[in-house]
Amino acid sequence: MTGTFEVDLRNIMLNRKQIGFYLEDIETPIGRNVSLIITGLILVSSASFIAETYPLSEPVRNKLQTLDNALLVVFVVEYLLRLWCADNKFKFIFSFFSIVDLVAILPFLMGFVNVSFIRIFRWFRILRLIRFLELKNSVFRITSEDGAIFSRILFTLLAIIFVYSGLIYQVEHPANPENFGTFLDAVYFSVVTMTTVGFGDVTPISEAGRFLTILMIVTGIALIPWQLGDLIKQLVKSVNQVETVCKGCGWSVHDANAIFCKICGTKL
Repeated sequence: MTGTFEVDLRNIMLNRKQIGFYLEDIETPIGRNVSLIITGLILVSSASFIAETYPLSEPVRNKLQTLDNALLVVFVVEYLLRLWCADNKFKFIFSFFSIVDLVAILPFLMGFVNVSFIRIFRWFRILRLIRFLELKNSVFRITSEDGAIFSRILFTLLAIIFVYSGLIYQVEHPANPENFGTFLDAVYFSVVTMTTVGFGDVTPISEAGRFLTILMIVTGIALIPWQLGDLIKQLVKSVNQVETVCKGCGWSVHDANAIFCKICGTKL
């Protein structure tokens, strides 16, 4: 009896390690497919959110809501699997990626509470794509440092615009449907605000909308120049670098006098 229990426990631990490996790995076909599927579901979910802001027939809207609920269940299961596979669960719960994942599934976890503001958190789901844009673990197979930095900057800007547009639409549409009728209206306002152009043709009227506008301006002033500064620094640095593809990890940008890969240590 004890021997059978020990064998079952050992099998569970092995399965836990294997599942955790495939949730993080992108080198094996299974790991890469898992990452691509999750990425695709996040993009589908984001597209569904945008579509719901436009006039749709009731059957179509119901189908989109069913799709969103199904995707939310998938993301909850994924979060629980990652939590189960984590060796240090306390560290996992308070890690950046885990917090982003948790915020994205809050509508499911708090679904029993009848408060409409919980739906605001669904717009943060796009931030989960940050997991797949890490320099060393890019599911998009970016092998140059310039390309990785440019991709990070581009995604950061798009993600900020998407999240702020979703939030401002969520809080302003009920009170100001003339100016914030669709997601595109919210995107227009976000871009104009974050670039500090400020045409003034669209203005929020709720306190929450005005507070978000302040955050947009601060974000546009602080984050965009910082990201562009990183790109300029990298472009200056790359002048003294050459393209030498590493056989170990595939990284292609190294210093002219480099003997070993700066990413994995493989001899060039």
